[in-house]
Amino acid sequence: MKRDQQPLHHHTFFFFFSLFSFSLLSSSLTTGQPVFDAARAFMDLERQCSFGPRTPGSEGHRRCLEWLTETMTELTPEIYLQPFEGYDPLGGKRRQLTNIIARFPGEGGMALMLCAHWDTRPWADRDPDPDCRRQPILGANDGASGVAVLLEMARIAALHPPPMTLLIVLFDGEDMGRASQPEEFALGSSYWAMHQIPEPVCEAILLDLVGDADLELPVEPLSDANAPALRSNLWELARRLALPAFVETFGPPVYDDHIPLQKVGIRAVDIVDFDYPYWHTLADTPDKCSPESLKQVGSLLVEFIYGD
Repeated sequence: MKRDQQPLHHHTFFFFFSLFSFSLLSSSLTTGQPVFDAARAFMDLERQCSFGPRTPGSEGHRRCLEWLTETMTELTPEIYLQPFEGYDPLGGKRRQLTNIIARFPGEGGMALMLCAHWDTRPWADRDPDPDCRRQPILGANDGASGVAVLLEMARIAALHPPPMTLLIVLFDGEDMGRASQPEEFALGSSYWAMHQIPEPVCEAILLDLVGDADLELPVEPLSDANAPALRSNLWELARRLALPAFVETFGPPVYDDHIPLQKVGIRAVDIVDFDYPYWHTLADTPDKCSPESLKQVGSLLVEFIYGD
């Protein structure tokens, strides 16, 4: 899916948004194990798609950045925007990109990262119609699905303080690259890996292509090699929860946003359904996704973080 690449070397900038009048229903904190709201997560998937393709430099990208930032700032006073630049080979120019980091403090220890990419691919290079292959994709599954799960996880973390500090990170610039140019992929995770704000993490769980209505999540081999204990714990937990999408077979190795994290010593696992016939085509639309698929992934994360 993605190939090896080097991190960008830019001066680091970030903005810290502190909400002095934090208004997140602070009096309605609940007790007990939270429940993942799949219907609301699917609405977030559809909302992202309502902006159109979120390709860097586009109006959809700008509007989605505003919406994601506003949504996260309603949930935590600790929001970081991490701007950087990346090269757009289709447009032939450099683009302004932005990672979005939301922090939910826990009781101590190293933070856990939950992450996904929020940008979409600038060209449908695998579309069956050659005339469509330079058009941008909508990215319902490839981009919006992982973000939708993490937005719902952010709502849960806001109402149920997690036992460990959570960083929910939405990477930009994951999917601008050409297959023959590995350095053009995973720009946001590469940049964050070299400029870890607001703090380092020891483990990370990446979500990509997790909304497919026909969801099947095999073990990603590079994840298993880098973080065997974390990977095994997640799939064993899925087995105990009777989540049928998680299968104990190996899928293809995938170069994704977890690889730059692994390169700097983070134990990172990619939860990804790479067997998706609409990948990088104009047919990657919400009707190919389902709330039930988001529910399986979200329920696993809830149990992993909040379970006994």
